[in-house]
Amino acid sequence: MEFETLCLHADDNKKDEWGTITTPICQSATFVHKGVGVPSEYSYSRLSNPTRTHLENTVAALEGGFAAFAFSSGMSAISTVMKLFKAPAHIIASDDLYGGSLRLFRNVNAADGFTFDFVDTGDAAKVKSLIRKETVAIYCETPSNPLMHVSDIAELSEIAKQYGLLLIVDNTFLTPYYQRPLRLGADIVIHSGTKYLGGHNDTLAGFAVVANKELAEKLGYLYKTFGACLAPFDCFLIERGIKTLPLRMDKINANAAEIAKWLRGRKEVKKVYFVGFEDHAGYAVSKKQSTGFGGMISFEVENRALAENILRKVKVFQYAESLGGVESLITYPMLQTHADVPEEERNARGITEAFLRMSVGIENVNDLIEDLKQAFEL
Repeated sequence: MEFETLCLHADDNKKDEWGTITTPICQSATFVHKGVGVPSEYSYSRLSNPTRTHLENTVAALEGGFAAFAFSSGMSAISTVMKLFKAPAHIIASDDLYGGSLRLFRNVNAADGFTFDFVDTGDAAKVKSLIRKETVAIYCETPSNPLMHVSDIAELSEIAKQYGLLLIVDNTFLTPYYQRPLRLGADIVIHSGTKYLGGHNDTLAGFAVVANKELAEKLGYLYKTFGACLAPFDCFLIERGIKTLPLRMDKINANAAEIAKWLRGRKEVKKVYFVGFEDHAGYAVSKKQSTGFGGMISFEVENRALAENILRKVKVFQYAESLGGVESLITYPMLQTHADVPEEERNARGITEAFLRMSVGIENVNDLIEDLKQAFEL
């Protein structure tokens, strides 16, 4: 099946015997045993649930993975994946990451005896130079949040395999519609399903998709033990969102390209971060490993006063944290997604008081541009 068809029919055999078009919401915590010593497919919903199984099989098919696990949030997915490792584990991670991931790595995993090197994972030589005997994994976002750095997944995979490491890729920004890290050699793919997979800003979810049976067994044990599983109704909402994923992503991708171009033409804008520009440092790699650029744009304006003015005045864009929904959102990273990153570090990376991030939605692009025009007026 082609991707668009998989979004609707990847796991039709897991629907019930009544022939429902939409997957039923199996709102049951427990299941009756078929007999003493007779194995049942389902016993307790923390372990597995028919609605969740259908969603997990669909996501695994979209990513081309061996198995997928649906979590209650993206952070619960990352947190559980990190339990695959034991101290004194050393992990090489992208130096531009979602602030929640940085908080987990630096304040929680570090307290458990993990060590991290944060580096531009687009620089394969630098990544390789940091490997030591305690190194267990390479962790990257590509494109990264919020500076849109691009890493060559196949190149990182070669390094990981050479040294016996796991390659973990956060694929939230592009989704499997535009990028399939497992096919490029990654071992684990992470998603905040809250974002583009769900696509409607109405539920939280996370996914970890693994490449092989061994990882599925290890992660499956942790999954049932820690219990951060996705509830049946939330599974239903995410699956409903996935059905329109290709349509939404194509519209979002087209809108973002127009808006990024418009922003570049504004004298008040000092820099625009968008992977779809041909002069972007990661453009060639992105063209090689992805089929689209997504809907994320970051940009820096002249000063804080203008940044705050834009946030106050937008009407179609909405000033709100998160991304990936049908509605266009604009975010102030220094106060929201990266508030826990020390100010000096934020500024050094370019996440200043004049830096904004937007998630472009599916509205008419002319309405979005007109909204930005009026918001730029002081």
